[in-house]
Amino acid sequence: MSPTRVPVVDGWFSGEGGEFRLLGTCCRGCGAVYFPREDAFCRAPGCAGAELEEVPLSRRGRVWSFTDGRYRPPAPYPSDPERAWQPYTLIAVELAAERMVVLGQGAPGVTVADLAVGMEVEVVPGVLAEEGGRTLTTWHWRPVPGEAS
Repeated sequence: MSPTRVPVVDGWFSGEGGEFRLLGTCCRGCGAVYFPREDAFCRAPGCAGAELEEVPLSRRGRVWSFTDGRYRPPAPYPSDPERAWQPYTLIAVELAAERMVVLGQGAPGVTVADLAVGMEVEVVPGVLAEEGGRTLTTWHWRPVPGEAS
């Protein structure tokens, strides 16, 4: 039996393959966009809006910054202490339309040597961990094919 796929945080992303998107919310009053989503009230200064609607965010953006994680994060990050630790790449991406920066892991195989500030990347579905018969899904960033560091 294959593991059950469960989003690591419900409501932050949806879809598969080319339809995969991060989900944010937008204030109907002032147009402020939030990720992670805001479901209670608009946090924009001077806006008293409380009507927020879910919106899909840009699939692409540009690398704003990046680094690598060479240590095992503490709980609640899911990590099997019996398995050897594998370093991962963290990428901060400025989304194309929203002009906000979203942090996420690089797709498997993407290293800091593959990245450059300003290069175009796209969001893709990813796996954070497998535990207890579940696959915890998340998002990853990967360079757009044809982009060179």
